[in-house]
Amino acid sequence: MIGVFDSGLGGLSVLAAIARALPRADLVYLADTAHLPYGNKDDAYIRSRVLRIGRHLVDQGCRVIVVACNTATAAAVAAFRETFPGLAVVGVEPGVKPAAALSRSGRIAVLATESTARSERLAELIRRHAGSVQVSVEACPGWATRVETLRLDEPDFVEEARQHLAPLLAAGVDQIVLGCTHYAFLCPVLETIVANKATLVDVADAVARQCVRLAGTDAHGQGRLILLATAQPERLQAALPALGLNWLSRRSSSTARLVVA
Repeated sequence: MIGVFDSGLGGLSVLAAIARALPRADLVYLADTAHLPYGNKDDAYIRSRVLRIGRHLVDQGCRVIVVACNTATAAAVAAFRETFPGLAVVGVEPGVKPAAALSRSGRIAVLATESTARSERLAELIRRHAGSVQVSVEACPGWATRVETLRLDEPDFVEEARQHLAPLLAAGVDQIVLGCTHYAFLCPVLETIVANKATLVDVADAVARQCVRLAGTDAHGQGRLILLATAQPERLQAALPALGLNWLSRRSSSTARLVVA
């Protein structure tokens, strides 16, 4: 069984990629909605949540676990791997490497939560993979919460997004990395702003490919999906059609359940 978790709805973008790549795998998705958002929390708090969720997924029988949150990966994936050394653990990191390789202007940007934007892990990722490419890191407060409340294309967000992106585009940025899994659901708005000027870089498919490599016998289950949330599981269930993921519901034999973790 493969476990996938995030603070809320953002990791559903990664779950969808994994479900497409591994149609027969049994999947568990856990949304830590009682404690979202992670992006404005300190690292110690995030680590405590990640370890508690990890324990719950291990107890559910998960042998591959995907930390489907850039903020949680940056703050806690190292501690997670130390605590659960026998597990296959996949983190989600901003796609700095592919963006730098694809850039023709030599300028890229990373859109991220406040926590990820200030993290040493992102700084190290840039040092390791950007080379001579200039990288702008743009913190986007409130964007993950916007996805959680399904306010994806309201006029005020279109203008806010334009204010974030216009200076980057004017500076010649041609690759814009989505440094939060929630931001994949904002792409319809973001794409209208960056059209013909820059490319949005997401890593969900790369994470899915890594799961394929690690899944082993867990790739061959019954194609089931279990949805769990630490608060308001009905919101997780209702979000699937709102986010264009109603097809995932067909893998689930029951509605999303509340868990204590």
